[in-house]
Amino acid sequence: MTLLEMSALYADSAAAIRLRITELRTAAAEQTDPEAARALRQRIEELIPLLRESRELAFLTAHYYDNRRYHKHETRTL
Repeated sequence: MTLLEMSALYADSAAAIRLRITELRTAAAEQTDPEAARALRQRIEELIPLLRESRELAFLTAHYYDNRRYHKHETRTL
């Protein structure tokens, strides 16, 4: 598998996570039970770092060969 193919998979994962966060936000807003709403918000908070990481990895793997500085990414090393 090439880095460009991996990038597409990371982008797909980011899109799925973003969709799930949207669904959870809607459910939390409609929730009448405060404890259930809190649990949904907690799940959203757990998904946000995964979304960020998927987006970063999609960008990093897509542009790795464009410019060699990308392999010296501040938080990731390939």
